[in-house]
Amino acid sequence: MLGLQPIHIVIIFVVALLLFGPKRLPEIGRTLGKALNEFRKGTREVTDSLRAEMTPGGDTLATDNPPMPVMANPPPAQSVAYQAAPIARPPTGHFCIHCGAPNVPEARFCNQCGQPLPENTIKPVDPSILGNKA
Repeated sequence: MLGLQPIHIVIIFVVALLLFGPKRLPEIGRTLGKALNEFRKGTREVTDSLRAEMTPGGDTLATDNPPMPVMANPPPAQSVAYQAAPIARPPTGHFCIHCGAPNVPEARFCNQCGQPLPENTIKPVDPSILGNKA
């Protein structure tokens, strides 16, 4: 406990006996025991209240919840080899038409093969077309 060896505990007991005397030592031990017991009660109450707040029900402890029923015939587990088909997503970004490497939108040449990239075909909308909505 706390890395103390028996010889250390004996030395602490002898020093306490010399400091407080044989008549007062039991009283100090009793007081220390009561204080430790109160501390444990307080920490237990705080832990229980935190657990009660964390449970879905809110007011009950997790140990008060009834256990989940065990199914007689559980559903079969899926095979580990099962893999879902990848979802086809449209390419986003600025890709090279020659090698397919992604590039930053401002790039004029591919960062992998060095070929010139096509101009961006999507042009920004002119604000004057939309009109002022202010």
